[in-house]
Amino acid sequence: MVRLSLIRFNKLILFHNTPKWPTNILKDITQNCTVISDFITENEEAEILKEIEPHMKRLKYEKSHWDDAIYLYREREQRKWSEKNTKTFSRIAKYCGDTISGVSLLSDSVMRLRHKDEKEIYIVDLWLKRRSLYKLTGIGRYDFTHEILAKEDSKFNGVEVPKDRRISVICRDMPQKEKAPKELEYKPLVVKNNVN
Repeated sequence: MVRLSLIRFNKLILFHNTPKWPTNILKDITQNCTVISDFITENEEAEILKEIEPHMKRLKYEKSHWDDAIYLYREREQRKWSEKNTKTFSRIAKYCGDTISGVSLLSDSVMRLRHKDEKEIYIVDLWLKRRSLYKLTGIGRYDFTHEILAKEDSKFNGVEVPKDRRISVICRDMPQKEKAPKELEYKPLVVKNNVN
């Protein structure tokens, strides 16, 4: 059966209410939503944190985000990185394009995707393990909201996922109509740090 094979595609991605999903949406999410465990090493994580932490400490926590998806967070853009981190981020940049990619640092967490029109029916959970990479493209990026579950709600398939302070390094493309394709090869990274 097609639905079962799609649901078991990745043990870090969990679909809720699968009998209610149209096959085309389920297939699109399965093909365009990726989570890769241990994408970076412990040493690479330490190098990234060494470069990020001094800047993050100076920022105040913000209470509301433009998309209402995060609460109590600090955010900044960083376009230039040390030589070691540039090498690490070059591996992440290849997962950009018409996508959003992120690397989770310091803690595991659960990202919940909800369809913008059917928020209580089409729900997908991504288990973002520490040092993992997630990639969203297609309708997963544009037709679903994205949220990191708070400590008290942090569960994956009914199992608690202990969550502590986390930092997410996010790579997004500039809109293609504003930049020539050649200029999109190296994208700015956004660093997010939240405590909920």
